[in-house]
Amino acid sequence: TTWREPYRQSCQTATLGAMTNEGRGVEYDRVADEYFRERGLRRYAGVWSLWALGVGAVISGDFFGWNFGLAAGGFGGLLLATAIITVMYAGLCFSIAEMAAALPHTGGAYSFARSAMGPWGAYVTGLAENMEYILTPAVIVVGIAGYLGAIFGTPASAEPIWWLAAYALFVGLNVAGVEVTFRFTVLITALALGVLVVFWVAAIPHFDLSWALNIEPAEGRTRWFPEGPLGMLSALPFAIWFFLAIEQLPLAAEEAHTPARDLPRGLLYGLLTLVIAAFLTLFLNSGIAPGAAGLGDSAEPLFDGFKTIFGAGLGAKLLALVAVTGLVASFHSIIFAYGRQIFSLSRAGYFPRWLSRTHPRRQTPHVALLVGAALGYAVAYGIHALGPEHPVGAVLLNMAVFGAVIAYALQMLSFILLRLRLPDIERPYRSPLGVPGAVVALLIALVTLVALFVTDPVYQKVVIGAAIWYGLGLLWFALYARRRLVLAPEESFALSAHGPRDAG
Repeated sequence: TTWREPYRQSCQTATLGAMTNEGRGVEYDRVADEYFRERGLRRYAGVWSLWALGVGAVISGDFFGWNFGLAAGGFGGLLLATAIITVMYAGLCFSIAEMAAALPHTGGAYSFARSAMGPWGAYVTGLAENMEYILTPAVIVVGIAGYLGAIFGTPASAEPIWWLAAYALFVGLNVAGVEVTFRFTVLITALALGVLVVFWVAAIPHFDLSWALNIEPAEGRTRWFPEGPLGMLSALPFAIWFFLAIEQLPLAAEEAHTPARDLPRGLLYGLLTLVIAAFLTLFLNSGIAPGAAGLGDSAEPLFDGFKTIFGAGLGAKLLALVAVTGLVASFHSIIFAYGRQIFSLSRAGYFPRWLSRTHPRRQTPHVALLVGAALGYAVAYGIHALGPEHPVGAVLLNMAVFGAVIAYALQMLSFILLRLRLPDIERPYRSPLGVPGAVVALLIALVTLVALFVTDPVYQKVVIGAAIWYGLGLLWFALYARRRLVLAPEESFALSAHGPRDAG
């Protein structure tokens, strides 16, 4: 059973008037049934597969990336930033759980915005999320190369080879089929959590808060906040790394058996898991040697912690090799995410339609997976080529967060508008935080967006570069794609919910 038949029927019943909207400048092309036969997905996932997909997508944040926030704001600054970001993700995830149950389409954020704000709002939201999901695996693959380089003693010049090998292996695994993808996701996520539990338990006897406070403060500042309030603000993008990509779960809607029930459960169970992991990692990794000062620019902070606990010998290297499972879990899971996200936007005509073709036998979006990998690798390699003064991992992280916080803000706006404009649609799950929770999450996302522009000048330039990329994507839609949309599931639902006059 697939989504195709009910949505084909809804497309067939749409009036010609609903397929064009001159007032908003968008037009829909009629497509043959073959179009959707070439773009079919297979249902497989249950609640624990979805939990593993959500946790697996994020778990690398406990292995790499968060620690740059120590250099930005010190331990106290990052701790406060993490608490603020946790509040944001609570509002975000409860809101997304409600929207995902009501609108169970592969489009995720784009499909929510399509029903709330029309095709322009859909594209602006989808493009921001696309940037996040293309660049996040690039950040993670840099972390994978850092760990493997430290373990095997390879030079920094070999890092792009590690990146290429990782992309080839895990894109291939995602192309192999949804069953293989989810089974591996459950396994690798369980292993990654097991590694973290071993680290937390082993780190407790070595914990000393003075290590977390060993960054020399600026004049007039304290060891808790060595860079003051601005440091806490600068740490916000790095605190996001403890949670970034949990919101990808709605992208699996058309591959879940009962999405209206299982998506909210998987999403909220996953958030609880990640909150616990974030604070344990922040305290226990920072609170042992080499402390916050040593971890602030480390490419493998958990490995540094393992060396403190077990020594720098073969045993620590073996543990670090096992620790790579956390990075692998997220890399694999977010490759799944960008594949489905590109697939959904191209199926509806926002991106070139050929990107949404699925494998004729395995029913996976193989074209989208390959193209997304090529883009992510190209960006990482381009930054690497600029030289060591541009730290690839931290720079890419800021670019990914730039796209993420824009997508978060727009999803919260979508939630509020859906409550106001479509109060009567069926909502199998309702957020207990309601509109106030969405408003708080929206405000924190906007503050974090501002924070990206007050960090290191190198990162400012990169975020501006990401903004240019975003602008070019908008030009594509304005000049070409807006007149060549397709009545995909998300589009059909929006048209039927609003009616022909208001759909655009």
